[in-house]
Amino acid sequence: MGIIDNINKLFDHRIRLGIMSILVVNENADFNRLKELLEVTDGNLASHIKALEQAEYILVEKSFVGRKPNTNYTATKLGKAEFKKHIEALEKLIQKPRK
Repeated sequence: MGIIDNINKLFDHRIRLGIMSILVVNENADFNRLKELLEVTDGNLASHIKALEQAEYILVEKSFVGRKPNTNYTATKLGKAEFKKHIEALEKLIQKPRK
């Protein structure tokens, strides 16, 4: 098994990496919170969320708070497991003894 086998291509982009990092350590986060923490535009965030949703790494829950629409995101069991594998692979990569 190669040292980069468990590196997940879906987490290559810093925004998707950031979304998953936030959702793994928090129970959930809404769109505005993710946007604020990651300092990205609506469109940019939405496209990266879509990629993670299609992979079934995050769950999207839409509701209303008063009259305002609110979208909440949660990392799925699969998403958490894949993210953990990705982080472990990165750790192994940087700890690999040099020849």
